[in-house]
Amino acid sequence: MGNKSNTRLFNGIAPIYGLFYRRQKSEFRKVLERAHHVLDPRRFKTVLDVGCGTGALCAALYEKGFDVTGIDPAGNMLKIARKKARHTQIRFIQASVLEGLPFADRAFDLSIASYVAHGLKPQDRQRLYAEMSRVTKSQVIVYDYNAKRGLLTTVIEWLERGDYFNFIRLAESEMKSCVFYLKECFSEVRVLEVGKRAAWYIGKPAR
Repeated sequence: MGNKSNTRLFNGIAPIYGLFYRRQKSEFRKVLERAHHVLDPRRFKTVLDVGCGTGALCAALYEKGFDVTGIDPAGNMLKIARKKARHTQIRFIQASVLEGLPFADRAFDLSIASYVAHGLKPQDRQRLYAEMSRVTKSQVIVYDYNAKRGLLTTVIEWLERGDYFNFIRLAESEMKSCVFYLKECFSEVRVLEVGKRAAWYIGKPAR
């Protein structure tokens, strides 16, 4: 996410993603229900969705009562997101986490990145973690694959030539050891299994 080739790719496939919006939103609703003790709108209000795509997770979070901002570098993804959310108060901003998030330190109570990290190179994941930590007060949630590999996912990720195989092996330890510009990213990291092959890697921003 964020480099020019990936942005072109996601701009090109945005209409396909749009076709699966309802299904994605339904799945996100289920996950948020399972993890309601972590994402409690009575404790937290503002949420940043990093790499929001067509906005399905943003919509599910908004329905739960959160004040939601979504960012994505792909303009075509955001066009669909804005159309889907036209009757809500969700904000969408075109920006890349790898170029620095356009927000002040500790601007949000929570931040979440859904299926973003595994597609990044290790050094770019460090930037993702650092920037999310910087703009977040309470919890950074990296919502992504766990180590339980499925055949279809394995084949797709092998064809995409991403860093999926390293990510699922190192995700927790990478976050625990993340240091960016000599600053620790997280003071603690825990893992919450939220699906058969999905987990939330939850980091407490270091201060």
